[in-house]
Amino acid sequence: MTMKKTLLFSLAMLPIVNGMAQEQEKKPNIILFLVDDMGWQDTSLPFWNQKTMYNERYETPNMERLARQGMMFTQAYACSISSPTRCSLMTGCNAARHRVTNWTLEKDKSTDGETEVLNLPVWNINGIAQVPGTEHTFVGTSFVELLRENGYHTIHCGKAHWGAIDTPGENPCHFGFETNICGHAAGGLATYLSERNYGHDEKGNPTSLMAIPGLEHYWQTGTFATEALTQEALKALDKAKAYNQPFYLYMSHYAIHIPIDKDMRYYEKYKQKGLSDKEAAYASLIEGMDKSLGDIMDWLEKNGEADNTIILFMGDNGGYASGSGWRDEPLFTQNYPLTAGKGSAYEGGIREPMIVAWPKVVKPGTRCDKYLMIEDYYPTILEMAGITDYQTPQPIDGVSFVPLLKQTGDPSEGRSLYWNFPNIWAGEHGPGIAATCTIRQGDWKLIYFYETGKKELYNIPEDISEKHDVAASHPDIVKRLSADLGTYLRSVDAQRPAFKATGKAVPWPDEVE
Repeated sequence: MTMKKTLLFSLAMLPIVNGMAQEQEKKPNIILFLVDDMGWQDTSLPFWNQKTMYNERYETPNMERLARQGMMFTQAYACSISSPTRCSLMTGCNAARHRVTNWTLEKDKSTDGETEVLNLPVWNINGIAQVPGTEHTFVGTSFVELLRENGYHTIHCGKAHWGAIDTPGENPCHFGFETNICGHAAGGLATYLSERNYGHDEKGNPTSLMAIPGLEHYWQTGTFATEALTQEALKALDKAKAYNQPFYLYMSHYAIHIPIDKDMRYYEKYKQKGLSDKEAAYASLIEGMDKSLGDIMDWLEKNGEADNTIILFMGDNGGYASGSGWRDEPLFTQNYPLTAGKGSAYEGGIREPMIVAWPKVVKPGTRCDKYLMIEDYYPTILEMAGITDYQTPQPIDGVSFVPLLKQTGDPSEGRSLYWNFPNIWAGEHGPGIAATCTIRQGDWKLIYFYETGKKELYNIPEDISEKHDVAASHPDIVKRLSADLGTYLRSVDAQRPAFKATGKAVPWPDEVE
């Protein structure tokens, strides 16, 4: 072959070679579908080793559909309150380190309740930020910022709740999101109902700090907030499709957070099942959320993106179980077999439903019983996106669970999980709802109550309902876990309350027999 013909042949091959390279380098789309206040059993999909009455009650066909495509995680953990979880997600830091240990809303205002015994510590009441300059914030680089810097189009839809009003944390666009749909400082919503303009008066003025912004187009249309957010997310995906770049969608629903408004698309069905008004309304919120998941999965299939999109499904804290104003059944039982719910150190407050579908990587229809923590999403999502070489001002406490997804390793082996909640959840009472710190190590879980100095020990696989405190019969395990927990809390400069009577700091767990 002459040199001229060789050159022409080489040039002709360039588009093919380049096309192959682009195909090899194509990064996956990533969707994180986060549900607010969803209990471990608020689904027809059983995350336990048996079905419960709640699995039989609720209808979540799209969660079942997602599970058939991916892996269910039976021991996925978050914090017991929304803001700590979301700040850990965004920064990769444990809540003990970032110190956003209760829920945020107004600048420089604590949301702590009162206690006659303890002076509660100063915490980062203004949330997180990517830039310094705001008091009572934790500064760290979000993984979303790193995704954006590496070619991802980034979309936020729904609830944010990681920074107070009039601080950088109130706006998702300050954390690497190029599109922000409705995200603001509030951690709840005034109402799901378009008939009430999602919390605005007739002139368009918000009637509550919880009013949902940005949904004016849907006012008075009869569109439930869950559906309105879904429609806006689908529009954003249509736009993303045209950009010819991978996208990250953070689909962060307000459902199933109070107020428990009736989603009339499903309410009557659950009334016909014999549920009370309150419980039928709650069930309707769940199914509306599930429809949203299905609509997004349908969009992926219709637009040829299903095979190149990772979907992660997760809850942000336990299901609401402490208020008779919203639930009809005996309090603290709604997350059975788990005890208690949102705000509690018991499993009902911190264990979440979780599913991950990753085409051609995760074996469909599988389950994983290894434990993981919300801060693990940070390094995991970045690894999924092929981003492994990055630097952040904050240490990353999270551990990638990609080996669990690929079934190539067990990052939970020998690992301890930690919680620090030196706060009081205002206005709420119940089992495990107190100022606490907690450790999970292997089968064992130790809870330390700051106010009383009491320690409770449970073997979680044997006693998932935490009915049998075995601290007295296993002093060696109590001592070992107390030492681990105390050492960790000191290492991250965690906070602890002080006694009002003496002004002295409450002892660390390893300082109490």
